[in-house]
Amino acid sequence: MASRSWRPIPFLLLISGVLMLIASCRPDQDELEVSEGMYPLTIPPGFPDMPIPAGNELTYERVALGRKLFFDPILSADSTVSCGSCHRPHLAFADDRVVSTGVADRPGFRNAPSLANIGYHPYFLREGGVPTLEQQVAVPVQEYHEFDTSFPEIIERLLTRPDYIEASQQAYGRDPDVFVVTRALGAFQRTLISGSSPWDRFYYQGDLLAVSQKAIQGWQVFCEKGCTHCHSGFDFTDYSFQNIGLYLDYPDPGRWRLTGLDADIGRFKVPSLRNVDITAPYMHDGSLTSLDEVLDHFASGGQAHPNRSPQVVPITWMPGEREAIKAFLRSLTDDAFLTNPDFIDGNGL
Repeated sequence: MASRSWRPIPFLLLISGVLMLIASCRPDQDELEVSEGMYPLTIPPGFPDMPIPAGNELTYERVALGRKLFFDPILSADSTVSCGSCHRPHLAFADDRVVSTGVADRPGFRNAPSLANIGYHPYFLREGGVPTLEQQVAVPVQEYHEFDTSFPEIIERLLTRPDYIEASQQAYGRDPDVFVVTRALGAFQRTLISGSSPWDRFYYQGDLLAVSQKAIQGWQVFCEKGCTHCHSGFDFTDYSFQNIGLYLDYPDPGRWRLTGLDADIGRFKVPSLRNVDITAPYMHDGSLTSLDEVLDHFASGGQAHPNRSPQVVPITWMPGEREAIKAFLRSLTDDAFLTNPDFIDGNGL
């Protein structure tokens, strides 16, 4: 059973409120046509086209406004926490703390995941409760352990800032409001594409010298051990929800928060493995501190939780296999993504 400290209904009410709030904001057609400088989103070899929602086509103005908002603590109740406080560019927009800290130094209850390639995700949050990126960005605004504020308060602040009014008019043809804030943040996050790792250069671009023979062997081990059952495709995730036997009794019940179904206790969205070498600690709660601890967990087969995925079975390592698989995982680090000047603090706008 799920811990008694968790209840699905309040979470559902929060999600429902977010969906209703965003759905109530409709643009006029004239407002959508204000921005003319289309942002040239570069899709790496081997990647599909990114789905871009009608009404939030990428433009330089929208992306710049979204970047400015992303790094501005004005979105939080005490103006001390921004999106970038927990999603740090040099860490692939992840966090190296076990759990992130919100306003008033309140500790969260989950490790902040990487935002690399977030625009490709079919749903958002670790339990998959939000269907679009524009809707997802509204969740931390209202979360007590994150920003603990409200959109009326945020908009009131933004309307006192001439720089935000000008940027909002340039991007969406209207003053700052909920529509502008959520769309701009969504636009910026869709530009966070990571596809230039050594493995990408080898696998998709044919550069035979981009990775070591050990990394290539590690890819073979990765496949042979069944890791690709969940970590597959261009983003090394199938976006499914899995219980990997991390605990017998899950303090955080995962997808159960959304569905209330016992079969969903301990199930979380499978994360991408891109840049995994630099996004420690791992798991939804940051409980594993290194790649070696992660490999130890999967080698053990995990705890015998009734919802544990049938794909999670004990692994026997042959000599050299562990080091090879770590070499492969390290080849997924995209240095160009980590140092991209387009992804740094945008408050010089």
